[in-house]
Amino acid sequence: MSRRNYKKGGSHKDRRNKQNKKTSRAKEYTGTLSMTREGFAFLLVNTVQGEAPVDDIFLPARKLNGALHGDTVRVAAIPRATKNGRKNEGEVIHILERSSKPYIGIVQIVNHEAYVITDSKNMPFDIQVVRDGLNEAKNGQKVAVLVTGWDQRNNLPMGKITDVLGIPGENNTEMHAILAEFGLPYRFDREVEEEAETTEDGLTAREFENRRDFREVPAFTIDPADAKDYDDALSFRRTGESNELMEVGVHIADVSYYVKPETLMDQAAYERGNSVYLVDRTVPMLPEKLSNKLCSLRPHEDKLCFSAVFSFDNNYKVVSRWFGRTVIRSSCRMAYEEAQAVLDKVPDVMTDSGPVPEPIRDGLFFLHALAHRLRKERFRRGAIAFERPEVKVQVDEKGAPVNIRVKEQLDSHWLIEEFMLLANREVAEFIERKRKKNGNPLPFVYRVHEPPAEDKMTAFQNFVHHFGYDMKKTKTVRDYARELNKLLETAREKPEAGGIVIMALRSMARAHYTTQNVGHYGLAFDHYTHFTSPIRRYSDLMVHRLLWDYLNGEKNASPDHMEAMCTHISQREQLATEAERASIKYKMVEYMQDKVGQEFDGVITGLTEWGMYVELEETQVEGMVALRELKDDYYVYDKETLTLTGSHTGKLYSLGQKVRIRVDRANLEQKQLDYQLIQ
Repeated sequence: MSRRNYKKGGSHKDRRNKQNKKTSRAKEYTGTLSMTREGFAFLLVNTVQGEAPVDDIFLPARKLNGALHGDTVRVAAIPRATKNGRKNEGEVIHILERSSKPYIGIVQIVNHEAYVITDSKNMPFDIQVVRDGLNEAKNGQKVAVLVTGWDQRNNLPMGKITDVLGIPGENNTEMHAILAEFGLPYRFDREVEEEAETTEDGLTAREFENRRDFREVPAFTIDPADAKDYDDALSFRRTGESNELMEVGVHIADVSYYVKPETLMDQAAYERGNSVYLVDRTVPMLPEKLSNKLCSLRPHEDKLCFSAVFSFDNNYKVVSRWFGRTVIRSSCRMAYEEAQAVLDKVPDVMTDSGPVPEPIRDGLFFLHALAHRLRKERFRRGAIAFERPEVKVQVDEKGAPVNIRVKEQLDSHWLIEEFMLLANREVAEFIERKRKKNGNPLPFVYRVHEPPAEDKMTAFQNFVHHFGYDMKKTKTVRDYARELNKLLETAREKPEAGGIVIMALRSMARAHYTTQNVGHYGLAFDHYTHFTSPIRRYSDLMVHRLLWDYLNGEKNASPDHMEAMCTHISQREQLATEAERASIKYKMVEYMQDKVGQEFDGVITGLTEWGMYVELEETQVEGMVALRELKDDYYVYDKETLTLTGSHTGKLYSLGQKVRIRVDRANLEQKQLDYQLIQ
C-alpha cells in the first residue's frame, strides 16, 4: 500500500499536553481550516459584521493537532517575523466541529486493515477506515469517506465509508464521485419517491374555479433543446376597450400546490436546495414525477401555475400588475434555436410539439421588441454588462466527451431572461409596497448583490491602468457601474478584454439569499427576488409560499428562521456551482487526453506565484503552465498588476495575453491539465 509520510506533523500524543498552552502575546481566533496537500494550513478567520477583516493565519503541520480541512477550530496565534513583515502564526487549541464534507478516494485493504487513498489537494494523509466502517466496499473501489476522528497511535485520520461509488474511471462512478465530494445526493430516498408517486395532478373543475383561467390565451415555453422540466411560460394578448393595452403573462409552475411544507418531498428539496446540472445529467431538486411531469409546463396539457401578469401601454410602460394562481395550456414548446428561427422570420418553423402557431409567432415578435426596451432601460439604470462566453461539452450515450463548443448567445436567450427578470423584480417591489402600506415588516426572501468594496474597486482601477485605461473617479457605486460598462465596451475587441472581464468579476461580491433587502447591484434593481424557477430552486418555492400568504393576509413567517433557511440555500447553491464546474473540468481533461503533445493558441486567464493559467481560444479548456517550466528566465510575480516579469530579459506575461502552448499532461484523477509554453 502506498502510504504518505505521516510523521512529518510530529506525534499527536506528544503534543496533546501543549494544546492549551498560550503565551502572553497569544490571541485566540475561531474560523475554518484550509489545508494543503503539503500538510500545513491556514485559518480563515470568522469576523463579526462591522469588525475589520483578519488576515488568514498560518498554521504549520506540527501545530494542527489532528485538525483537518474544513474543520471549525479555535486557534491561538502570535505574530512572527517573516520576509514580508510580521504575520500571525497559530496553533489549533480546540476542534469545535469536524467538517461534514466527505473525501473521495480508492479503498485499499491490507491484512484486514482498510485505508482510503485520496487525491484531494486538501488531504495530506490516507484515511484509516474504522472497524465496521467499510460499508461493504471492496478493494480498489472508489468511495466517499467521512472523517470521524484521529488515531493517535498511527497518527492518522480515521473515518467511515458513507457511499460506495463504483469502479474508478467509469462515467457514472466519476459523476457520482463529484456529487459526493460536495455533499450532494444523486438519488432520492425510497420514501420520498413513494410520496411523489402518490401525488395527484390536482386538475379538477373545483381547483380551476379558484384560479384565473388562461387556457384560451396563447402561451408558449422556450427552453434548451434537451430540457425536460419546463417551469416558465409566456402568454400575450391585447386588452382594453380598444385593444390599447398589451397583457403579458409570466406563468410559473405552481410547485407550492404540490409540495407542502414539512412533507418528505419538501424536506428533500430543502436539503438539496436546487437542482444540479452536470455535463451529462441533471440531478433534480424534486422527484421526476413532479419535475418532469406534474409541474412541467408541457405543451397541450392543462397545468397549474402561479402567475405574474402585466399590462403595458403603447409606451411599453407597466400600468398594472396582478399576481395569483392560474391554469394555463401551452400551445407550443420551442427550443431556443427554434424561437430564434421565428425571430429571424424563417417560415414554417417545426418544433417537437408541431408547427409554431401564427398567434405565437406574432406574440413572439412583440415580446422581442418589449424585451429589447426592458433590456435597454436596465442598462440605462446601471446594470453591468458582463459578457463571458459559455462552453458546452457534448457527450455521447456513454458520457464520453466528443466535442467542446462555445455557446452562441441568441436573442431568444435574453428575451426569456428579460421577462424572468421583470417578474422577479416586480414580485419583490410588490412586497415592498405592501410592507410600506401596512407598516408591517413582511419577512421575505430577497436575491441580493452588494456593491463591490471600495478597496476592490480601487484595486481594479489600478489593474486596468496597467493596460492604459483610466476609469473616472466616481462619487457613487452606481456611477462606478456605468464607468465599468464604458470600460468593458472600449476593451471589447482588445487582447486584454478577457483578462479585464475576469478581474471585474472577481472584484464583485457574490449574490446570495437573505431577508435583508439591499438590492441587486449587478442588475441595478432596488428590489429583487427569485420567483421564476421553483422546480429547480428552493428559494423560489419559498417565495411562492410567502407571496401567497401575503396576498391572502397571512403573516406568520419567522424572520430568524427564514434567514437561517436563506443561509442554507445560499450554501447549497455554491456547492452545486462548484460541482457543475468540477464536472465540466473533468470532461474537459478527459477530452484532452488524446491531444497530449498537440499545440494550441490560448489566452492567459490567471497568474500566480506558481505559474500561469491558460485558456485555449477555440474550446476555453484551461490548463496551467508551471513557473518552474519557464526556463528562459527567472520570473517575478507582481500581485498588484497580476503579471510575471523576467528578471533579466524584462519579458512580461499579463492577463488576456495570447500565447501558444503544447499539452503536456492530462491528469484525469486530479482534473488537471499541464501545458508547456511554446511562445
